[in-house]
Formats: sequence, C-alpha cells, structure tokens
Amino acid sequence: MSGATSGAVFLAGASRGVGREVAQRLAKQSQPVVALLRSSAAQVQLEALGIKTVMGDALNPAEIEAAMLNQPISAVISMIGGQPPEGQRSDYLGNKNLIDAAIKANVQKFILITSIGAGKSKVALPPHVLEALGPVLAEKDQAEQHLLKSGLTYTIIRPGGLLSEPPSGSGILTPDHTIAGSITRGDVAELVCRCLSSDRVTNAILSAVDRQRLSVQREIDVIYPD
Repeated sequence: MSGATSGAVFLAGASRGVGREVAQRLAKQSQPVVALLRSSAAQVQLEALGIKTVMGDALNPAEIEAAMLNQPISAVISMIGGQPPEGQRSDYLGNKNLIDAAIKANVQKFILITSIGAGKSKVALPPHVLEALGPVLAEKDQAEQHLLKSGLTYTIIRPGGLLSEPPSGSGILTPDHTIAGSITRGDVAELVCRCLSSDRVTNAILSAVDRQRLSVQREIDVIYPD
C-alpha cells in the first residue's frame, strides 16, 4: 500500500497531535495537502513542509464549503475534536460540516478518526472510562453515523489510548470492536496515511492499537499489516 492519492488531501486537525504527524508524512511522500486551520499558530510550520493552508472554523459550514470547494480535493482526513476555549465541541458538528462539504466536493474518500469507545466499541472500555468520556464518545458516535449515512466512501479509525512517545512500528488496524489498548500518535498517523490508497479498508470501521500494548493479549483479526 502507498500513502499517496491522485489529488489533494484536505486535512482537518493538522495543527497538532496525530494531524501534525499525518501532515508530515504526506509531505514527505510529496502528496498535495490542503490543511484547514482555525488559527495561524501552525501555519508557518506547515507551509514550510510545502503544505497549502486555508483558514476556517469547522463549526462554520460556509467557511468549510468555501475552503473545500475552492480546489480539487480527492480525499478528506478529519481528526478534529476536543473542547475549544469557548463555544461548542467540534467532534460532531465540525465533522458533520466537513462531511456535508465533502459530498458537495465529490471527494473519493473520507477518513474519520474517532476513538475506541464510539459505537459498538463501547464494549471494549470499562464502565468508569465510559462514564468519564460519555459526552465526548456520544459526539464521536454521531459523527460516525452521519458519515455512514452520507453515501461517501469512508474509513473510520478508532484509536486506543494515544501515547506521545516515538512510534513503535507495531500499530495495527482491526475490525474487532472488542479490542482495547494504546498506540502512539505516530503509529496512528502511519496507519491513516496507508488507508488513503488501500482497498481493504473501504467502508470499514477499524480499531487502531499497538499489538504489544493490548489491554488483554489475545489473537485478533488484523487488516493492516496483512
């Protein structure tokens, strides 16, 4: 599998975390990228990588449409979420706006990064974690459902607990929604990039974990690496 696709990738959430890791990897592959930014804090660093940046708030449908329809886009990768200093979370509404704009832009693929605990994978987490993360996971689940009903070709990736240490190279994607564990941000980014051109992950919902860091070590069905 290659990390490249034929047109520009519209990347939402590129300013930090997994999104920044994805941006760096796509830039190294000479993949055209358009990064959506809410603020200019990361603009200089991303443009230094050769990435085009556009300003816009995912919670503003008009701004997202203008950003996405202004150039040919072949795929969208969204990693947005979290609580802003003021206002609404973007886990559902922000992703909804991105999905709706992607429909109008006729994108070929939409890759949505959510979390283990969304949808059927809630069975993978203990009750106290589900209680603590309940509102966030509910929004991520809404975003997943909106994408599933959109008619877009999709891949939904649900990472486990995110680690900031260097990538281990042991990240895997599995359709097993009962699995839990942790994974580095760099390993998630590598898996996301590979999904851009993989037919095996078309219209799939997958958990992303480190095979060495499962909550319970057991055999699992692995989509990547195959």
